[in-house]
Amino acid sequence: MIPANLERAVYGMYATHALHVADRHGVFEHLTRHSGDSAEKIAAALAVDEDTLERLLLVLASFGVLDAEGGRYGLAAGVRPYVDREDPRFLMGFVDHLLGDTAEQFGRLNGYLRAGKAETDRDAPAPFESLYRDEESVGRFLDAMWGLSHHVSHELAALADLGESRRLIDVGGASGPFSVAALRAFPELRSTVFDLPQVGPHLTARAAEHGLGDRLDFAAGDFFRDPLPAGDCFAFGYILSDWDDETCAALLRKAYEACLPGGRVLIMERLFDDDRGGPLATAVMNLSMHVETQGRHRTAAEYLELLRGAGFTDGTVRRSTGDKHLVIGRRPTESGSGR
Repeated sequence: MIPANLERAVYGMYATHALHVADRHGVFEHLTRHSGDSAEKIAAALAVDEDTLERLLLVLASFGVLDAEGGRYGLAAGVRPYVDREDPRFLMGFVDHLLGDTAEQFGRLNGYLRAGKAETDRDAPAPFESLYRDEESVGRFLDAMWGLSHHVSHELAALADLGESRRLIDVGGASGPFSVAALRAFPELRSTVFDLPQVGPHLTARAAEHGLGDRLDFAAGDFFRDPLPAGDCFAFGYILSDWDDETCAALLRKAYEACLPGGRVLIMERLFDDDRGGPLATAVMNLSMHVETQGRHRTAAEYLELLRGAGFTDGTVRRSTGDKHLVIGRRPTESGSGR
């Protein structure tokens, strides 16, 4: 027998595709309302082919996503929030991004192993030229980032304790998952998302959806070429993992220069364990960063060192109950900076 962990690794691609197809055809939406239906009843309700549907259901049941008993299917314990479109933890947007954008790039790993990433990608477009190549791709990527970030952002905003902050600059903040959570939790706060122009309409739509009015605004720019707006708190959520250490150091230095004395910077990222032995999701996404971007995932100690190098002090790490954690640095007051 193939060891169970190897078997799941070999057949994992089938599970990912089954998740994607089941979501697109309303299977999970149906099961959140009609748990315990047979394949026949589900197929009739969704107007899909019963034979194909049952094969999908059997795969998802074998992977533990569904419960199957006596030919009847329901969502396994704990799964519903991540497949229910009405839940902020909905994960299928990320699955859509994985299959629509990430998977096709993994073929480059062969070249990376033979000749290295720099040589293999020498004539390739820059990472975000590909991700933002058209409106469909932009929307898919922003939906994926929202799905990965918004729910845990409520916890991260609480951990950041933004009660004394007045102007948050959300660097590369996409459609605002962290800004929205922070503004809902701290009524005196205002936030500016600083991102590429293509993001603007999506941010405006989120601000309207959550009734934030002028408390959430957008500044179009390129953080490599343009100065950052001034503020007393700077957020980098899933941004520094896109870039190498030298680029991260430059971005943090930009934040330091734009940050008011006594203000803070928030790094929100997946974190490797100190020995880099896990977690699984961080190790997987570390490989994804290699093919999709120019970055990597890091340990908490590595981020603290980057903060110190940029001039921030009082580095602290606050871990959430999810995959995304918080590393904080403070810009000293001028009298205490020693600079």
